[in-house]
Amino acid sequence: MFASLPAFLRVPLVCVVLLVNTLLHVLPLFALTLLRLAIPVAAIRRGIGAALVGIAESWLSVNGWLFDAFTRTRWQVEGLEGLGPRENYLVVCNHQSWVDIPALQKVFNRRIPFMRFFLKSELIWVPLLGPAWWALDFPFMKRHSRQQLEARPELRGKDREATRRACEKFRHLPVSVMNFTEGTRFTRAKHDAQGSPYTHLLRPKAGGVAFVIDAMGDAIRHMLDVTIVYPDGSGTMMDMIAGRIREIRVHVRRLPILPALRGDYEGDAAFRERFQAWVNDLWAEKDARITAMLAAPATSR
Repeated sequence: MFASLPAFLRVPLVCVVLLVNTLLHVLPLFALTLLRLAIPVAAIRRGIGAALVGIAESWLSVNGWLFDAFTRTRWQVEGLEGLGPRENYLVVCNHQSWVDIPALQKVFNRRIPFMRFFLKSELIWVPLLGPAWWALDFPFMKRHSRQQLEARPELRGKDREATRRACEKFRHLPVSVMNFTEGTRFTRAKHDAQGSPYTHLLRPKAGGVAFVIDAMGDAIRHMLDVTIVYPDGSGTMMDMIAGRIREIRVHVRRLPILPALRGDYEGDAAFRERFQAWVNDLWAEKDARITAMLAAPATSR
């Protein structure tokens, strides 16, 4: 609709509209959050929580429409059949760019329960969005360097405790728990520094996936194995807004979480070895899938 406008008009316009859309949704979200904090009745608090999710999904819907209206980005999405908002999911995905988050939100919004991400604690200070993520029960994780852990051994396991607390809350509401299993965005420098055995991926960190599966218990029965690629390069958020990302391809595979995938990752060495082998096999399949996705011909918009 607006994609044909010259860039010097289109980019500032979409930035302004994104800001206005955020304000229009965040302000009532904050008001309802204060109300939820003030009311001790559990049933009312749950109702307010559902209303908060509705506001967030509305915000994501408008953002998705804006990307369609202001860019010519082509979308190729496979594997959404059979998904629904009444079943909880663990969503596992490779991580290419900050664009991954709005791209996945656009693909999955209102098709599965609202996605929550594990966020770095520093992100709570992001203007508007940080408090909004907190209001929507996004768990914030404080990461510690190896030097910090060596100096203060009592910090070990804090992330696992935070994961368990967040998952305990998630057990009682419709949720999709999002996990970028590589732990960081892919770059060739990180790939080479790790000595990663994969062509397109960093080494996966199996522990986070195992902890979520164990902590959620029977409340989560399926995993969505998601692969995202950008045939012309992933780019930045500004590249997304400016329409410089020509195509985004997303492949979704629904897998059952079998009993063999539940166990004590930290305390059971045999289980940990089996689970790591399973995640490594998953990553090898994903690496081959990325090669095929990148080789596929471009789609029309």
